[in-house]
Amino acid sequence: MRGRAGNWVPALIVFFVGIAVWQWVLSPLAGKFLLPRPSAIAKAFWDNRHVLVNAGWFTFKEALGGFVIGSGAAILVALVFARFQRVGSALMPYAIAASAVPIIAFAPITNAWFGVLNPHSKWAIAGVLCFFPVLVNTLRGLRSVRPEAIELMRSYAAGDVDIFRRVRIPAALPFIFAGLKVATVLAMIGAIVGDYFGGAINALGVQIENSISLFDFALGWAAIVVASTFGIAFYAAVSVAERYCVRGMTST
Repeated sequence: MRGRAGNWVPALIVFFVGIAVWQWVLSPLAGKFLLPRPSAIAKAFWDNRHVLVNAGWFTFKEALGGFVIGSGAAILVALVFARFQRVGSALMPYAIAASAVPIIAFAPITNAWFGVLNPHSKWAIAGVLCFFPVLVNTLRGLRSVRPEAIELMRSYAAGDVDIFRRVRIPAALPFIFAGLKVATVLAMIGAIVGDYFGGAINALGVQIENSISLFDFALGWAAIVVASTFGIAFYAAVSVAERYCVRGMTST
């Protein structure tokens, strides 16, 4: 436990040094109006904490919906690609092409499809961002199994389902969770970017856009801090789930 706590010491030192430099060096150089001091941002958050937290929770639910849809679809597609390699070779270029589309260009289309105020449009944006990293990591994990393990299962007359369930999927779990942790951050980004092109008034992206439009930069930065906090919590939750799932799978 003491060793784990010690691992956080360098990060905490960098954090507090960065806050101090921002407070007394960067903000005076850039101007308090354009780059508010952390103390001003903290005050703006405290004065508007109920609005910001509710907006963060609203946007987090949008990100969570896209995360579940995009990541779930990616895992299912990766299973198909791993089982039918010719299908995977034929369709993978299209998955790469879809992931290469700038999300800024895709966001107005989803808003037109589902409606600006419909959370499904934000689910679609977040889901598209989550899909490709989870697909690539899952597929890599499913294909990283040693041939000797597959041959051993074949010698026991195991079918494809048993091989996937007992060998491929357990071996792919670290890769799957690596992709899921990347997807947590991308899901929050997708939901907030979608809000910039139209969303509910209580969405976090709309709060940020309105604050900056009104030149209330301290409130805008406070909203950004709330978004980062929800993103970090989301990442941490997936990391905890990874620890228990991988440990449970290896213990069996």
